[in-house]
Amino acid sequence: MYALKNKVQLIGNMGAKAEVRTTDSGKKMARFSLATNESYRNAKGEKITETQWHQVVAWGKVAEIVEKYTDKGSELVAEGKLVHRSYEDKEGNMKYITEVQLNELLLLGDRSSSK
Repeated sequence: MYALKNKVQLIGNMGAKAEVRTTDSGKKMARFSLATNESYRNAKGEKITETQWHQVVAWGKVAEIVEKYTDKGSELVAEGKLVHRSYEDKEGNMKYITEVQLNELLLLGDRSSSK
C-alpha cells in the first residue's frame, strides 16, 4: 500500500525528442514533455479536446530506453511519482517545478515508427 501514496500514470505523446544527458558520475538522465488529451462535449454538443503538458524525467536504465526507442510524437504510458522542487534563477527569482519522475515506461503504437 505504501507504493500508492505518490503514484502517477499518464498516457500521452511526447512533445519532442527527449533531452538526454550523462551526469559526472556516468548516470543517464532523460527529460521530455508529455501531452495528455481529454475530450468532452460542451453544452452545444461540440467536441472539445483539452491538452495538458507534463514534464517527465527518467534516470538510469529507463533513461536509456527513452533515448533509444522514443522520438517526438511517440505514444507511451509513463508511470512514476510527482516531484516538486525549487531553485533560484540568475536574477534571484525563485522558480518552482513539478515533474513526473519516471519509474516505468510502456511504449504504445507501431514499433516500426520508432528508431
